[in-house]
Amino acid sequence: MTDLLPLLQQFYQDKLASLLRHQAGARLIGQYDVNNTYQYIINREDTQLSWLAAAIAELGGTVDDSALEPDRRPRTGGDPARAVLQEDSADALVFVDRWRERVEAMSNARHRGMLRIILGETMEQKRFFDLALAGEMDLLGRRTKPVGQRIGEVLPTRWIE
Repeated sequence: MTDLLPLLQQFYQDKLASLLRHQAGARLIGQYDVNNTYQYIINREDTQLSWLAAAIAELGGTVDDSALEPDRRPRTGGDPARAVLQEDSADALVFVDRWRERVEAMSNARHRGMLRIILGETMEQKRFFDLALAGEMDLLGRRTKPVGQRIGEVLPTRWIE
C-alpha cells in the first residue's frame, strides 16, 4: 500500500504530459473530423486525470499540475498534421508498454481497474491516430447520411478578438 500513492502520482504525471501533448498537437490538426477526435481524446484524458486526482487525494496525496504544454511546432518539410498523428500513435503504445506490467502487479484491485481502463482508452486513442493516418474520417462513428468532402479547416486558436 505504501507504493500505491507514488505509483498513482507518477501515472498522473505521465497522463498529464500526454494530455498536454494532445492539446498542443490539436492546434496543428486542421481537418475537422480529426480535430474533433482530438477534442474527444482531450476530454477523456481530462476525465481520467480527475479520477486519478480523486484517488490520490483519497490516499492523502496531492497532484502536481505544473507541467508546461510542449512545443509541437511543425518541423520543416512534410505534413505537420501527419507528423503529429504518427508521434501520438507511437507515444500511446510507449505509454501502455511502460505501465502495463506495473498496473497488473498492483494489489489494490480498485485502482488497478481504474488504470486498466485508462490503458484501454489509450489503446483506443492509438487506433484513432492510426485510422486518421490511413485516411479514415468517420473516427467517432458513421454519419447517418453522406456529407461529402468538408471544406475548410479548424482554426488553431479557439477565440479570435
